[in-house]
Amino acid sequence: MILLCLKIFLARIIDVSLGTVRTYFIVKGKRTIAAIIAFVEIFIWFYAAREALNTEITSIFIVISYAAGYATGTYLGTIINEMFISGFVSIQVISDVIKAKEISDIKKNNFGISVIKTIDNKNMLFIETNKRRVKECINLIKKIDKKSFIIINDSKVAYNGYIKKK
Repeated sequence: MILLCLKIFLARIIDVSLGTVRTYFIVKGKRTIAAIIAFVEIFIWFYAAREALNTEITSIFIVISYAAGYATGTYLGTIINEMFISGFVSIQVISDVIKAKEISDIKKNNFGISVIKTIDNKNMLFIETNKRRVKECINLIKKIDKKSFIIINDSKVAYNGYIKKK
């Protein structure tokens, strides 16, 4: 029974982790990769479900291992997403403190930035950065203006360049 519970637990970790990563690729518009991951994910899920349901053993530990594998897979999938899958984030900042010198400081830290002046003489900053540098960027902004209003959005695509017409 211990071996059965371990097999179910590990299979659920793998299939749920794959599901989390697959969802990321769907959001980013990478359908082919998402479809391949979905095939593997369901193949493993079917194996785990079959093992859990087709046993003569009627123990609560089978259900617990199934549920624990799901929870652990969800947690592990988010870690995999953060560590290995790069992406871009759009950061919008509204501030009445951040002016030309501070904008220059942000640019010196290699953050792409555009600025729009609002009607009430505040600056609206549009910053595009790699998701791994979000905390660094937020810390820099908060160091300059603790009261700034910040919105963070996951970007589907970030493109730096011009599209050439054929």
